[in-house]
Amino acid sequence: MVKTSARLLKLLALLQTRRERSGAELAERLGVSRRTVRRDVERLRELGYPVHATPGATGYRLGAGAGLPPLLLDDEEAVAVVVGLRTAAGGSVAGIEESSLRALAKLEQVLPARLRHRVATLHGATVRAGEVPGPRVRPDTLMAVAEACRRRERLRFDYEGTRGGSGVRCVEPHSLVSFDRRWYLVAWDTDRADWRTFRVDRLAPRTPTGPRFVPRPLPYTDGDGDGDGGEDVAAYLSHQLSARTWPFRATVVLHESAGAVADRVWPGMGAVEPVDDRSCLLHVGAATPRDLAWMITSVDADFTLRDAPPELAEALRVQGTRCLDAVAGADGPSGTGAHGA
Repeated sequence: MVKTSARLLKLLALLQTRRERSGAELAERLGVSRRTVRRDVERLRELGYPVHATPGATGYRLGAGAGLPPLLLDDEEAVAVVVGLRTAAGGSVAGIEESSLRALAKLEQVLPARLRHRVATLHGATVRAGEVPGPRVRPDTLMAVAEACRRRERLRFDYEGTRGGSGVRCVEPHSLVSFDRRWYLVAWDTDRADWRTFRVDRLAPRTPTGPRFVPRPLPYTDGDGDGDGGEDVAAYLSHQLSARTWPFRATVVLHESAGAVADRVWPGMGAVEPVDDRSCLLHVGAATPRDLAWMITSVDADFTLRDAPPELAEALRVQGTRCLDAVAGADGPSGTGAHGA
């Protein structure tokens, strides 16, 4: 019996790691006959696992059932799930903290000692610092929006604006994006005939959803220079957040390729748009001209102002003068400046 039970677990693990396996392959991997495989498949079905025979009865696949059957995870998968559940317990989706902790308790209870030690080591050595609590999103709201994106159905929702006003919006949803502890919906606004981004924590979906639609290409290039959008919704959102929602915005030409400066522009700081193999555009936005000047110069590349407010030019002059004054007379004999070490 023990041998049969162990074989059933191994058979279940094989079916969970690939969409379809042939009867011959399963028999070879288990070291049994194909007839024994068929009997073991029947036992799994009796236990509630939806094992389906493929057309022609040449193979088997594990389907979706009415309930969630027990899963067999390897070491790396188990550690990843534990880390994910601990992150979810303190994440930006409201209402899942308790369920995440219950699932975490169940999993940690059955973890082998070697894995429990690895998880404890990772948890003990990790400090989550610098995180600012973000707005919380209801799981049912998130799922309703995600389902409309998947089914390509128009979505109507009540939306609360940044200044407290509210209204009904009708959109063709494109994608959900998790960015900086916030959830955003990127969508085509049918009333305004333009692309818009919406904070998911500020919207309340209305039901039922509207008619289906044909997806539109995003207007912002994905970095390959062809201008077709490339379905890179993250690049589009970064461009929107950095260049359209700030009181001061600018576009500068960086005299290096987009690939060369990509790792110097962090998410949310700005969006890089390729021009050629020697230059690119940087779109940035900030609360003050001084912040704009700091962001642009922090990329550490030669640049030319292309579309910028006059306040930015003045801020750059002030910063340049301050830097020149700081190094004036610094080239003393000792190389340490006028004040020594």
